[in-house]
Amino acid sequence: MTDKILTEKKGAVGWIVFNNPARHNAVSLEMWQGADDALRRFQDDDGVRLIAITGAGEQSFISGADISKFEDERAQAEAVATYDKVSTGFVEALATTEKPTLARINGFCLGGGLNVALCCDLRIAAEGSQFGIPAAKLGLGYSYKNFRRLVDVIGLANAREITFTGERINTTRAYEMGLLNRVVDRAALDDTVTGMTETIAANAPLTVRAFKINALEHAKDPADRDIQRSRDAVKACFDSEDYIEGRHAFMEKRKPDFKGH
Repeated sequence: MTDKILTEKKGAVGWIVFNNPARHNAVSLEMWQGADDALRRFQDDDGVRLIAITGAGEQSFISGADISKFEDERAQAEAVATYDKVSTGFVEALATTEKPTLARINGFCLGGGLNVALCCDLRIAAEGSQFGIPAAKLGLGYSYKNFRRLVDVIGLANAREITFTGERINTTRAYEMGLLNRVVDRAALDDTVTGMTETIAANAPLTVRAFKINALEHAKDPADRDIQRSRDAVKACFDSEDYIEGRHAFMEKRKPDFKGH
């Protein structure tokens, strides 16, 4: 593990922190690998019910790739292929995990950082954060899958605006586009995120998983959707002890204690 990726479990929430504040949490190859390792550990941990991602410091979520590393990590074709394989592995794992995910956005959210945020189910941002994809200003290519992910969240017209211009947008515009679930004062960011993560983590894990699977299947082309996977996830809810617990808690007017089985 690189020290530029930090992890922490807070209750049932697994946190992944991009820790390169001196460079606005710009991401190097070793950081993509560290983030991928952390994500997979949380995916395999039954005690983690939600995965949250943020950036260290007060200025940035993730400002994109670390351009200072390009000469070492992305100058030659072979190096580019290695970098892309590792970075793509992380974002695809994040986008397809069956656990709910949340991005706590606290500043610059640019390029690959915006792609990471788009891979999360929920995005909460502090006022003053900035968003953009500056690929057109750097001569970088942007894959269809990443572009589609952007379109799925904010629509084609807005995706064209962001990518063609390469300009940054503020939280107001990002919220209008549908990029953000909530925008809050910086001082309220932690309380808002904590409230949402604790609420989700306290809900029935199998039910949340079923909703997540429905969302994952909906994001696919119709011909590729595995509806049986969704049916199986729903059946698992009705077959679970949590379903019994939920009914009893409702009748007894108490908070349910869900176990995830």
